[in-house]
Amino acid sequence: MNDLLLEYLPILIFIGIAVALAGAIMLGSFIIGTQNPDVEKNSAYECGFEAFDDSRGRFDVRFYLVAILFIIFDLEVAFLFPWAISLGSIGVFGFWSMMVFLGILTIGFVYEWRKGALEWE
Repeated sequence: MNDLLLEYLPILIFIGIAVALAGAIMLGSFIIGTQNPDVEKNSAYECGFEAFDDSRGRFDVRFYLVAILFIIFDLEVAFLFPWAISLGSIGVFGFWSMMVFLGILTIGFVYEWRKGALEWE
């Protein structure tokens, strides 16, 4: 049993050093870093609302629509790369399967466009 515990000693030493180093770096950053943000740093930048507002406040639904559109088109690209590489081996069925997939995504995009989800007032 003693030999088994000795095998884990280097791992425990490594974890201890990692935790101590991470704590020292965080403490050093807190002590050395300046903690006085100016007006420009606290102003609304790309998010569209004031920083450090109430975290339980309501977001505009357009933020969620943009996020959903990003996920849809990110997913589309994730499927297009392997499909383009293996197009020669999957044949006509693979080609038309991807065309159906892209058609469904296009219908969803046109629906979002017609509903005005892409208009930012």
